[in-house]
Amino acid sequence: MVKKKQGTVMIALLVTGNLIGAGILALPMQTGGVGLLYSFLAMVVFCGAMYFSAIVLAREAVERKEENFNYPSLYGRYLGPLGKWLATGANLLILYGLLTAYIGGGASIIVSTIPAQAGGSGPVVTITVTLLLFAALSAFTAAGSGFVARYNQLLMLFLGLSFVILVVMGSGRAEFNRMLFRDMGFLPLAIPVILTAFHFHNIIPTICKDMEWDLGAISRAMLLGMAIGFSMNLIWVGVGIGVLPLTLGSNSILQGFQQGLPATVPLGRILANPWFSSVAMAFSLTAICTSYAANGIGLMDFNRDLLGGGGRAKIFVATFLPPLAIALLFPAVFLKAIGIVGGVGIALLFGVLPAVIFFLKNTRPSARFLAIAVGVLFFGALLVDLSNDVGLINTDTILQDLQKKEALQAKTLALTTPIWFSPSPPKHPSMSRSGPLPMNAAVREIETAGPDIDRERCAKPIF
Repeated sequence: MVKKKQGTVMIALLVTGNLIGAGILALPMQTGGVGLLYSFLAMVVFCGAMYFSAIVLAREAVERKEENFNYPSLYGRYLGPLGKWLATGANLLILYGLLTAYIGGGASIIVSTIPAQAGGSGPVVTITVTLLLFAALSAFTAAGSGFVARYNQLLMLFLGLSFVILVVMGSGRAEFNRMLFRDMGFLPLAIPVILTAFHFHNIIPTICKDMEWDLGAISRAMLLGMAIGFSMNLIWVGVGIGVLPLTLGSNSILQGFQQGLPATVPLGRILANPWFSSVAMAFSLTAICTSYAANGIGLMDFNRDLLGGGGRAKIFVATFLPPLAIALLFPAVFLKAIGIVGGVGIALLFGVLPAVIFFLKNTRPSARFLAIAVGVLFFGALLVDLSNDVGLINTDTILQDLQKKEALQAKTLALTTPIWFSPSPPKHPSMSRSGPLPMNAAVREIETAGPDIDRERCAKPIF
């Protein structure tokens, strides 16, 4: 039976579905310290660079028209054994890292909904939830690509609807002043997650086969899918930055970053709306489920080739047990795993190496200049992440500077913004007295008073 050529819109939605995974859950936590403006600019640059690398790889797949096209073999042709093993290592890092992030992030989302009285923050509950989630995700993935594909469209429809609901509910509590903050110093910590948020390149060989090697249609489908994904990522970053306080309180972006939490966890606490929390958990777990399945199937196939075949049990153990072990040993691994995946694996396999191929295949000066520019961009991202991982970049200093800059910008804003610009929200019943609060009292009240706190009085500076 001849397989029907897939349409542009269907493939575009497949691309979007691969973009809406761990990256979108991590973005507000990692980009909040940069600010909305700089986050937008960085997302434009790296989304464009990832599209460039996707086109390079799609052209290679179309030229060869191989049923079993794979990246290690591709890079081996151009760069020899070194390129092949670099690609193999980077691919394993990406796939194992993503599975680890999905298990750790999903477990933290579920644990956050369990009351402290029931042991919600205890290690026994965390381990139990992690094991149950792992069993469910891995069973769904091990059922095979046919089973997953059967339900993927329904899951994608649910993802889209729940995303709209979350944005509508969250944007009502967004504060415009929070979106004005910006700090370029936090950007090195945000770049790896931005790269992960625009990664779908593992499915490019499948896309090329499904579209019958039509490069024009493939390019349009990838562009449309990335444009939809970019819009969703940017909107979600805006909601997260607008709703969550940057450094003040236990549900701030800073605290979420330090604890390795997906954005939906502090957002649910801040909004204190059971409907939002329920939809957020359903959205997050659905995004994790679809992405876990896609990457898990890819890793099973990759391990089957790498290990020279073997029984189903052997491939299952090699694929899924290492991520489970890491997630159990390091429960707060979500953001760290995403950072390593994006800053090292994706930057190398789907950034630097495609730029090298483009440089080798083109002799025109303008094309080679473009290849060098993109290669330097990805290589810079790789160096920044490696520097952060080995301690050459002092994260504590960046976070301390972030707190100081937020305080300075908040003070400047309070002096220059007219009182009518941002109306006061309803006062919390416990805050009947008037006048500004001292800073330590403001912090306590913001942490404990709940969603109806009078933030203007807490934030107003005392002179």
